[in-house]
Amino acid sequence: MQPFSPGIQPDSRIRAFIDEGAIKLARPAAEGQIQPASLDLRLGEKAYRVRASFLPGPGQTVAQRLASLALHEIDLTRGAVLETGCVYVAELMEGLALPKGLRAAANPKSSTGRLDVFTRVITDRAREFDLVEEGYEGPLFIEISPRTFPVLVRSGSRLSQIRFRAGEIRLDDRALGELHERETLVSSATPSFQSGVAVSVDLAGFDGGLVGYRGKHHTDVIDVDSPGAYRVADFWEPIAAEPSRSLILDPDQFYILASKEAVHVPPDYAAEMTPFDALVGEFRVHYAGFFDPGFGHSGAGGQGARAVLEVRSRDVPFIIEDGQIVGRLVYEKMAARPEALYGADLKSNYQGQALKLSKHFHD
Repeated sequence: MQPFSPGIQPDSRIRAFIDEGAIKLARPAAEGQIQPASLDLRLGEKAYRVRASFLPGPGQTVAQRLASLALHEIDLTRGAVLETGCVYVAELMEGLALPKGLRAAANPKSSTGRLDVFTRVITDRAREFDLVEEGYEGPLFIEISPRTFPVLVRSGSRLSQIRFRAGEIRLDDRALGELHERETLVSSATPSFQSGVAVSVDLAGFDGGLVGYRGKHHTDVIDVDSPGAYRVADFWEPIAAEPSRSLILDPDQFYILASKEAVHVPPDYAAEMTPFDALVGEFRVHYAGFFDPGFGHSGAGGQGARAVLEVRSRDVPFIIEDGQIVGRLVYEKMAARPEALYGADLKSNYQGQALKLSKHFHD
């Protein structure tokens, strides 16, 4: 295998990993599957409804755990509806044979998170979700749990993505401040750098006084592979700005909000939103945390872009206010600049966004 440099591995290196066998594909790579700093993961032929979420733990494979926890097997080649409130585990078409020094981490795709579909990747003998240790050789599985809308999926559907990294390449607070001075990472007059770049919520209102959307319950099914197929009004309730510029999060509801700051990821870096920070409140923000090189970058058609926030309160109602910090962006160096940047190069769905639902909806 060719040597790889420290950093998040770019699209060109991901292609090389496929050719060299570090990434194993049950079918040839699909068009657009390789992203600037990640690889989309595709559902395989089978899924299983399980009694509860699980981790296999040391010494056990996912298949061994499924033998005792699966309630029934689902054929994904014909398409299948995954119901809200249920937990499923599906095979993925991608497997790994990682060399020493290369590890990986997975995250839901943006469109998956904006549908409130909770996903986590599982490996054999895993003690943590979404993390793949260096040297891992084996299959990949995905846990899927729709929270608000039932979804239709099939073999080849892409709900999650995986990044490959080598070395310790996360920027510390001092390096973040220096990068911000050169590149303007967030459009804030008083940026905060503490374990990442602070991101706050915008409750002042966008065009027409809209601050976000609240997911409806008991809706029709959403086909995850059908962009632009559904009316916003059938699935979402608009949330108008309040004079108090605040919002009470109900634990039973799912919200789409947006950051107050425009976010910028320079081409030589990748970023990730921390999904939950107990220091800023008992809620989860941004299921889909990966921000690709070029997000919000002027050279890729961005000129800064808001971070869309997928928000769900934990156990109790929680009041958030305009400008309140809801998460932090951590930045990491790329091993090399990607061949294609997020945005104009890839006709990306969310470049230059403000408050935007997933690609599945139209007005």
